[in-house]
Amino acid sequence: MAKSPVRLVLASASPRRLQLLERVGLVPDLLNPADVDETPLKRETPRALSIRLARAKAERALEMPLVRAQGANVFVLAADTVVGLGRRILPKAETEEQARDCLSLLSGRSHWVYSTICLASPGGKFTTRCVETKLRFKRLSREDLDSYIASNEWNGKAGGYAIQGRAEAFVRMLTGSHSAVVGLPLYETVALLEGAGYPVFMTWMTGPSSDI
Repeated sequence: MAKSPVRLVLASASPRRLQLLERVGLVPDLLNPADVDETPLKRETPRALSIRLARAKAERALEMPLVRAQGANVFVLAADTVVGLGRRILPKAETEEQARDCLSLLSGRSHWVYSTICLASPGGKFTTRCVETKLRFKRLSREDLDSYIASNEWNGKAGGYAIQGRAEAFVRMLTGSHSAVVGLPLYETVALLEGAGYPVFMTWMTGPSSDI
């Protein structure tokens, strides 16, 4: 019996995560978002929430018909990013008021971004990596806040900002992984896939070359 072809599924609807994967020459065979309840548990830390949600998304994706139809040799990659200020979990801003509250809290202070990837490999093995990145924002003026809120880049973003846009001008210091703050730590993702047996570098040799 012929072996099932190797398939890669990205369990996310985020265009940023897809763009990051493509930047390192990895094109998923299927995009299959896995929605889960993202409500934090009582006393749950930002790091623990990120890890739990990434695992839950991978598990949920494996149950979905389109993923099951990929065959037995499927790798499912899920991710979750949480912004934390101490033990406080900052929400994904859905309103201008939420975004303004988040940015006001982050103004002139350091905070952490916890970006977890979870890889479900053929055979039912799950592997997770949580990447912690420390950022410090400048002190934001009223004009900074008003103009950023008007840009609408905050909408749906953890902590009320997207570092791949105008908010990068607020960052005085970043220690860790820039791609993790965007939503997918590339070094760890490639290492996880390679370690699990996914043919990362074969795709580099057979896929289209980058114009960058």
